[in-house]
Amino acid sequence: MVDRRFPPRWTFEEANGACLVVKDANGFAVSYVYFESDPGRRTAAALMTKDEARRIAANIAKLPDYSAPTRSRTQMRFFTEDNEATRGQ
Repeated sequence: MVDRRFPPRWTFEEANGACLVVKDANGFAVSYVYFESDPGRRTAAALMTKDEARRIAANIAKLPDYSAPTRSRTQMRFFTEDNEATRGQ
């Protein structure tokens, strides 16, 4: 199996009270999702609430679970061409 650049199990944690950091299994920060607790500042800066940011971070952390090993582009092209060729028969 090919080594992955961002190995799974991704997690997220709150950092400095202003963002959630999504990290891969090696602790590398894959994504930062910012939020603001104060409604006045949140509106002015167009930031998310903490709950919205948590939901986004949780969904980003799930991405490696959805990416299963797939066929290469060359294999997919031939596979698709074969299927299209047999449809006309």
